[in-house]
Amino acid sequence: MIGKTISHYKIIEKLGAGGMGTVYKAQDTKLDRFVALKFLPPHLSQDEENKKRFIHEAKAASALDHPNICTIYEIDETEDGQMFIAMACYEGESLKEKLEKGPLPIDEAMSIAIQIAEGLAKAHSKNILHRDIKPANILVTEDGMVKIVDFGLAKLADRTMITKDGTTLGTVAYMSPEQAQGVNVDHRTDIWALGVVMYEMFTGQTPFKGDYEQAVIYSIMNEEPEPITGIQASAPPQAEQIVSKALTKNADLRYQHVDDLLMDLQRGLAKPQATAVRAEPKKMVSRFVTAASVLVAVLILFFVVQRLFFTQSASIAPSERRSIAVMYFDNLSNDSGLDWMQKGIVELLNAGLSRSTELRVVDTQRLSDLLRELGKEDITKIDQLSATEVAEQAGVGTMIRGNIIKIDTTIRLQAKVLDVGSGEILLSDHVDGKNDEDLFAMVAHLAESIRSYLEVKTASEEVTEEWLQHITTNSLTGFQYFVQGREFTIQSHWQDAKRHYEKAVAIDSTFTAAWVGLTASCWNLGDYKAMNEAYAHALRLREKASHREK
Repeated sequence: MIGKTISHYKIIEKLGAGGMGTVYKAQDTKLDRFVALKFLPPHLSQDEENKKRFIHEAKAASALDHPNICTIYEIDETEDGQMFIAMACYEGESLKEKLEKGPLPIDEAMSIAIQIAEGLAKAHSKNILHRDIKPANILVTEDGMVKIVDFGLAKLADRTMITKDGTTLGTVAYMSPEQAQGVNVDHRTDIWALGVVMYEMFTGQTPFKGDYEQAVIYSIMNEEPEPITGIQASAPPQAEQIVSKALTKNADLRYQHVDDLLMDLQRGLAKPQATAVRAEPKKMVSRFVTAASVLVAVLILFFVVQRLFFTQSASIAPSERRSIAVMYFDNLSNDSGLDWMQKGIVELLNAGLSRSTELRVVDTQRLSDLLRELGKEDITKIDQLSATEVAEQAGVGTMIRGNIIKIDTTIRLQAKVLDVGSGEILLSDHVDGKNDEDLFAMVAHLAESIRSYLEVKTASEEVTEEWLQHITTNSLTGFQYFVQGREFTIQSHWQDAKRHYEKAVAIDSTFTAAWVGLTASCWNLGDYKAMNEAYAHALRLREKASHREK
């Protein structure tokens, strides 16, 4: 096979083989890029049922456009009827290869787990299961990006997972109890497998052991794994709790959605356990330098974003401008997948309101700082009393509180404008959208409604869906990564902030604010080459945006 040209792909080397095919590295002679080609074994290509399964793999995987899922280019067939899939080829190593060297550092393990969960969340949202999550199917690129590969066992969630000959698909050590029993499975089987992978990353060993397959299956069905902290003392308690819940044998008591697991992972990473120790002089200096770095980065982020998007007219004195603070929206739905909107809506609404030069708007960084000063930095739901305290500290006369409601697939945003001094509701409005893809249009409607009430709206400064997307991004997924990156920035978790900003610009390379966030993150991490590249992107886009506005 090496050296052959199939279609417009020249085979270079063999990368690996699995039960559903062999993978080769190849040169795409049309687009001059490297790709990975996965071939269905010849003896299986003759079986129409296996061909259908292979085609289903390609269709399922190609529909999953996500930074943590391997990109599928096309499916084709050789002249002799052998089918293959052309996929992106990544430089890096599999998680299996990394684990052969031993357990991973806690931060790296948590970061990889978060990225796997993010990829699975995307797949599950499309009703697609992986069913074979294991280290061999997780690639980690040289820059730390995770790519889930081989959705070869993926079937739509309403299909059974038993093969024609009665054997179960999947590697035994990572099988869920329901897979081992040979019964129908759903997305919770991927959650179980992720739990096994996490356990292995933390400890360097799988949780369920045996000398042969049936012994492993017995352990999965009947035994509890040794506690992670008993093997790896440095593992945080949060990791133990998350993995334990993911590995609950009763699927009904397991995490019901990977989004819930993802939220716990992000919360665990964002809140390391504090230890009260007396700092030595050297450590005090280090801590001071770190604090200074944080301050400078936040200032860079704040002022550059302000100049890029929210510059107010210098001709209007601050005393003549109205002031307003937008509080986090409350998610009153039962859908935790909408939690990110609590702060995401604030970002968009702030942008829309800031188009009125007569209006002074409290930005999200200041809002977070005020909550921290009040000892409420961990809350996402801001009650009336807390909102009033924050608004008074910010020195604003009006504030906005809002709710997110989901009725079937319809999403409703409710917003109230309140007088800070009296608590009187000055304006109440709501807007409905068919789904979360309508977020930009819904926020634009609220921004215009509020600006009209405050009498700061002008025809030349109309806030529309297109305008909001112009100054941010037209990708909802990209915007979601930006919001998460902002949250990590506020928490000074620079590596994770950088990763999320990178995902945002990978989806939309014209997303200026994400490039700005990436600039600040790289600066704090000491990656000055990447910082300069990101900064150059931001400046180019700023000039482009200014030209458009003119």
